[in-house]
Amino acid sequence: MNSYMKYLPLLAVFALTGCASSTSWGWYVIDPTKDLGWINVKFLLLGYPSTIAVSVTAAAISIALGLLIALPAFSSNRWVRAINRVYVEFIRSIPLLPMLFWVYFGLPLMIKGTWVDFPVDPFWAGVFALALSDSAFTAEIYRAGIQSVARGQSEAAQTVGLNYWQTMRYVILPQAIRRILPPLANQFIYIVKMSAFVSVIGLQELTRRAGELATSEYRPLELYTFLIFEYLVLVLIISAAVRWLERRMKTDER
Repeated sequence: MNSYMKYLPLLAVFALTGCASSTSWGWYVIDPTKDLGWINVKFLLLGYPSTIAVSVTAAAISIALGLLIALPAFSSNRWVRAINRVYVEFIRSIPLLPMLFWVYFGLPLMIKGTWVDFPVDPFWAGVFALALSDSAFTAEIYRAGIQSVARGQSEAAQTVGLNYWQTMRYVILPQAIRRILPPLANQFIYIVKMSAFVSVIGLQELTRRAGELATSEYRPLELYTFLIFEYLVLVLIISAAVRWLERRMKTDER
């Protein structure tokens, strides 16, 4: 992360230089040295809590749901295996935006009049749509990781008396998780970026706030450039955290 972060001050200097010297660019809208710019920057940065909250919650649900969907793929019963294949192929064929619209506008109509009759707010609609869309990809990551563990590991576990679930919990999954951590991290970054779609249903996250300011200030180039750097910083932090976790897990394994 340090190798990337050293370039951010240079980019900031470039932006502020354009703000001061160019009449065709409107960097003053995000210049923190000016009152208006500081107000706008604070408004934009306040989108971080919603973006992080919806992404982390969706990722946690996706990881749990993906594991539940992946396990039937290893069953000896073909009908149980079919549960995995039908779910994965169906869910990952649906684009995120239509799924988001279906959850936000269609789900309330389906549950209207039932015992779970309640309005679906933008936050939970975004969480549910992101988690559902990502769970199919997470299930495939789990499946590949579990299949990469040598068959002899499960045979040895069964030899000492462990059943299927104990073998998965104590032998297979601990090894598989070390191998699938990088692709799971990529999926989390994917969720963070796809959370921008939740702006279309009104959640006040990073993209929504940038869009509102672009409409009121008539400076879309400057504001969406700032939005790009907001996501860049967030992704760099996630990447650094994942690399640290990978090093820790390798240390624990040794």
